[in-house]
Amino acid sequence: MPLPVPAPDPEPITVDPPGSTPRPLLTQSWLDLAFLHWAADPEDVAPLLPSGCVPDTLGGVTYVGLVAFRMHRVGWLRLPGVPYLGSFPETNVRLYSVDSHGRRGVVFRSMDASRLLPVAIGRSAFRLPYAWSKMAVTRADTVLTYTSTRRLPGPRGAYSRITLRVGERIAEPTELEHFLTARWGMPTTALGRPVHLPNTHSRWPLHRAELLKCEENLIAAAGLPAPVGEPASVLYSPGVAVRFGRPARRQG
Repeated sequence: MPLPVPAPDPEPITVDPPGSTPRPLLTQSWLDLAFLHWAADPEDVAPLLPSGCVPDTLGGVTYVGLVAFRMHRVGWLRLPGVPYLGSFPETNVRLYSVDSHGRRGVVFRSMDASRLLPVAIGRSAFRLPYAWSKMAVTRADTVLTYTSTRRLPGPRGAYSRITLRVGERIAEPTELEHFLTARWGMPTTALGRPVHLPNTHSRWPLHRAELLKCEENLIAAAGLPAPVGEPASVLYSPGVAVRFGRPARRQG
């Protein structure tokens, strides 16, 4: 079955945000990120996207991402970020979409986090697929290890174990590396309505990374075919400070 075509054409990929967020709804920092991506068939991804969205592709291929990191100091509006409840490890399974306005976005299939209160707020307020998990991020020199084991909701015990070695800073990221990281919003739901939640942050500082270990079943638990072979892309970033703007209505 052919995929529906969004109108207008997808917005250009920009390494800097297309706008600013002077009055943020949410602030937070994403630190010590491991970006792992595998190529995926758009026909496998399309049924998993929100209404009004189609897979975003590069050269006819879309991607599924496994992204592990440390969330740091989540804050509301212009209030200071919360040091304990707002700081925790997180691991996401994510896809890439284009909506009917041409906006490129990130669609989260699962979001494992180690703090129960943020999980509850994310699930209730924004209908995000958060799960409460036992998690840790450890570092020994240039080697980082990310572990996650799901508690609630199921599938209980869904897990990931990622270890990578950080390499040199990337001076000029490739087209694929920009495609996978330069994302300025996500389609989601707020108060029962489909919305586009924009975000802004500085340009990603990206590093090459060597994947030393990856054992996981989070991607299959998120309803996608289990990845086969090595990732198409492995990257590391020390992180960015992020501001989420007010949600904009989108067609659902």
